[in-house]
Amino acid sequence: MNRPIFITGIGTEIGKTVTAAIVTEALGAHYWKPVQTGYAQGADKDKVKHLLSNTQSLIHPETYSLRLPASPHVAAREEGITISLNAIENDYRKIRAKCNATGYLVIEGAGGIMVPLNGQEFMADMITRLNACVILVSRNYLGSINHSLLTAELCKQKQLTVAGWIFNDQYLAYEEEIAAWSGYTHIASIPRLPAITKAGIHAEAERIKPRLLNLLRQLND
Repeated sequence: MNRPIFITGIGTEIGKTVTAAIVTEALGAHYWKPVQTGYAQGADKDKVKHLLSNTQSLIHPETYSLRLPASPHVAAREEGITISLNAIENDYRKIRAKCNATGYLVIEGAGGIMVPLNGQEFMADMITRLNACVILVSRNYLGSINHSLLTAELCKQKQLTVAGWIFNDQYLAYEEEIAAWSGYTHIASIPRLPAITKAGIHAEAERIKPRLLNLLRQLND
């Protein structure tokens, strides 16, 4: 299997799940969200499954599915448990064994890369432990340029492998500036879709597929 692709973003509610669905559809990849919080409001794996058209993708269950819609370490504490990267890595090894040798696994994070998993470890530590390459998701809102560049700077400090940016919500010229300032590739721009549908996800997946595959091949060579 190729290196896993970790979808993370500059914060919450910036389009990670839709982006993960598009990337999963484009690659015919497996999908996994290791830590889900707020499951009573709907699990992201179910949303992604509903949006896929291809027949190759498998949706894997979470390692941790937590009721409280909060930071993972808080949601876990509420249920009297501690999130363990060892448990997540064990599940990853089982999932990896089910993936095609030339296939991809898309992993969706929760929030941004400094979201706490427990008292000592953060989402960035999960990325490192799983040896994943990162796709950064950014959405256009007041302050998002700063949040994007801070996220990029932290990726460099943590020595994470970053494939590049996928932008949501019509950044326009700002997209190229963020890519240039961060030093990371502009993979694609996802327009604001009038409705999130299976057909729309497939169309966006086909549009970004050639560039995405080219970048990932370079990272896996």
